[in-house]
Amino acid sequence: MSDFPTRARVVIIGGGVIGCSALYHLAKKGWTDCVLLEKNELTAGSTWHAAGNVPTFSTSWSIMNMQRYSTELYARLGEEVDYPMNYHQSGSIRLAHSPERMQEFERAAAMGRYQGMDIKILTPDQVKEIYPFIETHDLAGALYDPNDGDIDPAQVTQALAKGARDMGQKIIRFCPATGVTQTDDGWIVHTEKGDIACDYVVNAAGYYAQRVGEWFKPYGGRTVPMMVMSHQYLLTEEIPEIEAWSKETGKKLPLLRDVDVSYYLRQEKHGYNLGPYEPNCRAHWATPDDPMPEDFSFQLWSDDLDRIEDIVTDAMERVPLMASTGVSRVINGPIPYAPDGLPLIGPMPGVKNAFEACVFTFGIAQGGGAGKVLAEWIVEGQTEWDMWAVDPRRYTDYTDADYCVQKGMEVYGNEYAMHFPHHEWPAGRNKKLSPVHDRVIALGGVMGAYNGWERANWFAQPGDDTSREATHTWGRSGPWQARVKEECEAVRDHCGVLDLPGFSRFELGGDGAAEALRGLVTGALPKIGRMNLVYIADPRGRILTEMSCLRLGEDEFVMITAASAQWHDRDLLTATMPDGVTVKDVTTTRDTLIVTGPKSREVLAPLTDADLSLGWLSHQVATVAGQPAFVVRVSFAGELGWEVHALNADMPAIYDAILAAGAKPFGMYALNSLRIEKGYRAWKGDLSTDYTVLQGGLERFVKFDKPQDFPGKTALLAEQEQAPSRRFVTLTVEAGAADAPYMSCIWRDGDIVGETTSGDWGYRVGCSIALGMLRADLAVPGTELEVEIYGQRHRAVVQPDQPLWDPANERLRA
Repeated sequence: MSDFPTRARVVIIGGGVIGCSALYHLAKKGWTDCVLLEKNELTAGSTWHAAGNVPTFSTSWSIMNMQRYSTELYARLGEEVDYPMNYHQSGSIRLAHSPERMQEFERAAAMGRYQGMDIKILTPDQVKEIYPFIETHDLAGALYDPNDGDIDPAQVTQALAKGARDMGQKIIRFCPATGVTQTDDGWIVHTEKGDIACDYVVNAAGYYAQRVGEWFKPYGGRTVPMMVMSHQYLLTEEIPEIEAWSKETGKKLPLLRDVDVSYYLRQEKHGYNLGPYEPNCRAHWATPDDPMPEDFSFQLWSDDLDRIEDIVTDAMERVPLMASTGVSRVINGPIPYAPDGLPLIGPMPGVKNAFEACVFTFGIAQGGGAGKVLAEWIVEGQTEWDMWAVDPRRYTDYTDADYCVQKGMEVYGNEYAMHFPHHEWPAGRNKKLSPVHDRVIALGGVMGAYNGWERANWFAQPGDDTSREATHTWGRSGPWQARVKEECEAVRDHCGVLDLPGFSRFELGGDGAAEALRGLVTGALPKIGRMNLVYIADPRGRILTEMSCLRLGEDEFVMITAASAQWHDRDLLTATMPDGVTVKDVTTTRDTLIVTGPKSREVLAPLTDADLSLGWLSHQVATVAGQPAFVVRVSFAGELGWEVHALNADMPAIYDAILAAGAKPFGMYALNSLRIEKGYRAWKGDLSTDYTVLQGGLERFVKFDKPQDFPGKTALLAEQEQAPSRRFVTLTVEAGAADAPYMSCIWRDGDIVGETTSGDWGYRVGCSIALGMLRADLAVPGTELEVEIYGQRHRAVVQPDQPLWDPANERLRA
């Protein structure tokens, strides 16, 4: 082929709505020498049979941003690229059957208002006014989103493709990619028609993304965490009453979602489109007797209506018009699912200059925003909004096939479920266990999963209700509350011990390691035998990560970070360290105990030869209970305490000895309460790329006078000169039954002036606490504000810039 491109800046593999959106947005950023490869025709995968719903609703800030952007793009796209578009912003109504669901809606509505959307809460009577065919007698209320609606999936894909082509991009159809080869300066993508050399490659292969992902394994990749679900929706015959209503009003009925029953119901021409998410769901291509075909383009499975019979019956009772007509067609096609139901958008873990934009369960709704996000990742190396919720590096090595299938089916069967703060989903558990896991369970540990690691959230006593049903509340009150209080009081008054498997650990060393770190982190490095916190910023000065830096020698360090940050921070360190400096991930080889409280020295002293008089932020090699250990004088709980690090095989003896010496086991719920009283930030909540280092109140960790030009230095200097527009604050909140969740709106005089980044009850200080980001002129101690918690505004007061508990850190340094 004379016009076949042999060179491109980016090659995108996959021609659905996501690939075309990525190509379009790359062109909008000026990268017009990119190529998209599609094995068949555009839209041949999940796109062609997608229902095409375009909601903005989400309880995730970043997902809501992404979906909101899609609605804004689609509203102007047809005119922008001169392509006909069937886009109906009919609005949508989400039905609530319970007060708890209404609380969820109130929270989402507040987030939407903060993003500029006109989302409203409706009474049942108001629902009836805008949807006359519905039965509302058993409803608690509803959420109305005027921007929701539906779009023709093929049209939006072709419009994005046309827009990309008009700006110079190439799309090659009927050209399967067959593999990739990494080169010194990029990639070669192999196809049946020839090779294309490129700087960057994108896996946008939809439900084939796992197969494409295998090509990258020789270059540091992993198996893409995903599975494929069978999703059915049915189309009815036309209904005269709907035709008459549409002619009278000149519009379509709002899209209905009965989220407590788990289906959507949408006007399709003058009939209905009903899409259930049934608990009795089916995974496809997940067993040897059901292999994925080489090509499933434009194909469907036969219908399986028995699976959805109960939901269809319920929909007919909700909207009796449904029962007045027959079914004209059933669509049953493959939909990819990641283990949490969210897509993979961003850097491919472990692989240089490779990206993912795949495994979209709601690809039409998210496609516009996803293309924007991916183009930002590739062109700028950073995204406008913090997108950790969809970052492929949020998963690590526990996502085997069994896990992905279990979680995918669980998410699908609970597509509209409420994600209560104390609820733990049961599928795919026990993938990574601490060496003392059995002991923790025997002590009453009620477990949660943290990057696959099982940790105790709280410790139940005989007779406590540990059922999942007990967790179905947005409030702080539940069977755990009394136990968490006891655990916090034990840490306050005596000594607690927390088993904390999964701390991400990297051994970093080699000639020049110290100088390389100085050029990476915003602040100073510790002296040998000491540790400190270090922060890494992006070029805008925004917070990429926080690490504990322990210095063992002149050029020898241990970097410790959050469990969830393992692959994120591994890739960050390996990409920035020069030749001769090694980064070794030793996360899985060791376990950690937090031993903390005013009596912790007395508990540890008989068990160890460590010098427990060494000061705060010191570390030493020692023995504990006769086992080799690494003892660090630090405590995320904000009390006198130590972290005890040891090899997995040695930890059971250490844990047993510390318990026998009188330490009380405590869990993650208690730790969160304890850390928030100290104002300690949590990664990807309080610390994210939505905020700069200075906005985050971390000035003391920035060393502007060091000669190294660390990332973000110029931006932070400019921000320092002008003064940050927003400031990190601690608030005390008259919160009532529930503490402030992430991204609760902060109000002042009828205006939204900030957002909370985390909230919890402080058992040592006896009040509800929220950490948050606030307009700088209001970040003055004593300023009175309101925090919106599930639709109710509660009085809050800005606190001094110091910990609420032990503000002078006297207990910590005791």
